[in-house]
Amino acid sequence: MSEVKILDGGFSTQLTTHVGPNVDGDPLWTARFLVTNPEAVFATHLDFLRAGADIIQTNTYQASITGFVQYLGISKEESLQLIYNAVDLTKGAVETYLEEIKGNANVVNPKPQIVGSCGPYGASLHDASEYTGSYAKDVTAEFLAHWHKPRIEALVKGGVDLLALETIPCKLEAEALIDLLKRDFPSTKAWLSFSCRADGKSLADGSNFQEVALGCYKKALVNQLIAVGVNCLAPRAITPLIKGINNKSSTNRIPLVIYPNSGEKYSVQEGWKKEDEWYPLEQFIDEWLDLGVTYIGGCCRTYAKDIISIREHVRIWQSKVNTSKP
Repeated sequence: MSEVKILDGGFSTQLTTHVGPNVDGDPLWTARFLVTNPEAVFATHLDFLRAGADIIQTNTYQASITGFVQYLGISKEESLQLIYNAVDLTKGAVETYLEEIKGNANVVNPKPQIVGSCGPYGASLHDASEYTGSYAKDVTAEFLAHWHKPRIEALVKGGVDLLALETIPCKLEAEALIDLLKRDFPSTKAWLSFSCRADGKSLADGSNFQEVALGCYKKALVNQLIAVGVNCLAPRAITPLIKGINNKSSTNRIPLVIYPNSGEKYSVQEGWKKEDEWYPLEQFIDEWLDLGVTYIGGCCRTYAKDIISIREHVRIWQSKVNTSKP
């Protein structure tokens, strides 16, 4: 059985506990706080570490060179520096946390890792197209690779442990990212996480999730992708997407990463709203772990307190599995 790693939760959601509720709606989203309130960014990372996260992500999901230039009026060089700053804030939180736990042999996350968050091109458009993938018909794979490369390069040079290529809504962008990693960042590890529909089979753009996810996993360099999976989808919609990827008795299981939102749905006009049928994330953890999920956390509308709960549920599941072994 692979070791299960606990991710952090919704950065923007936890950030609200430090800066108030007015986080959503900005074209730079939480990336603007790298300029306006870096102390709150640092504190949010520290919240997740204290909650027991093994892996925390940089505050760069909606950070891009084009976005910073357009909405902050700064240069390309200054934009790149903001991404370096985001990595430094994450490193600083880890250093502070390691000082706090020094001498504590019982701490659950003694060696936290830092992941560079890379949201899709659609996130920079600020039109919720990361949930549709509609832009794929208007751009090329070469354009997407060119757009992603400077941010990835800055995160890698900044010293992240790996990358989170996340909320990717379309086949075109997923394959462009895999090709970019193979060509320009062959020694950099990453996970690839998709934005999916709630139909149990499709990416946001309508492509078959399992075909694209497995195709990318096989196309990547050996051991370059540490996991494929789904993020920012209602918990109840995830199991049908990943069921069947791994045979429970198989020894060569494909590692899966899952970090759903709280079950609410987002629109630019109305923000986050609960759907008619709402089920808590914790209700599904056992079945996800049984299906081969080895990285699990939360996305939008999940707090540090939810990470504490996720870790406890994983602990109980592991205890049951270990007890049932002959």
